[in-house]
Amino acid sequence: MVAVKLYVEGGGDTNQLKTACRKGFSAFLKKAGLVDIMPRIVACGSRQDAYDSFCIALENGNSAMLLVDSEAPVSAECMQEEPESWKPWQHLRNRPGDCWEKPAKASEQECHLMVQCMETWFLTDRASLQEFFGQGFHLKSLPAEGNQIESIAKESVYKSLKKATKSSKSKGEYGKGDHSFQILEMIDPLNVMKASPWAKRFIDEAKKKMKS
Repeated sequence: MVAVKLYVEGGGDTNQLKTACRKGFSAFLKKAGLVDIMPRIVACGSRQDAYDSFCIALENGNSAMLLVDSEAPVSAECMQEEPESWKPWQHLRNRPGDCWEKPAKASEQECHLMVQCMETWFLTDRASLQEFFGQGFHLKSLPAEGNQIESIAKESVYKSLKKATKSSKSKGEYGKGDHSFQILEMIDPLNVMKASPWAKRFIDEAKKKMKS
């Protein structure tokens, strides 16, 4: 079986955070069903570094996937027909701040989006958030559960998490470096996949890629 590398946005600039990032995504993917067919997770820090590393891997003939935040809503134009036919590269080319071109050797099925950010996934498993932050966690500060989570702006996700956790006795206010990858280890991928079509697409395509 060909080794597949998954280039992920996240992990900051320190080895400690990169290790936490790899550990968090490994746990998440294993719970999602990629137990014996795991990709090698590469924590890239910035989204630009993730894209650049992915492009280099393809040029070198390696098997690779890319996973980055969408940072913004994904237009209906990018989500026509079946999920495997969606166009994440079009979103990344059109988004100000990215303007990334689809690499010549890349497919749509190798590019994946966390819509609108990784923390959006956390909103699907409030029981795990409650358990993690413990006493002082204010569940009602999170967006209403009926909301379509991919439509919640990234800024609103961050603000709601900070508001919900500002009185946490054990963990304190949510901090990306301090908490994000520990929470990723805890949450239930099935909840995420039910609520986020883009997350389901990522898991489904990762399984296909690993078995090919």
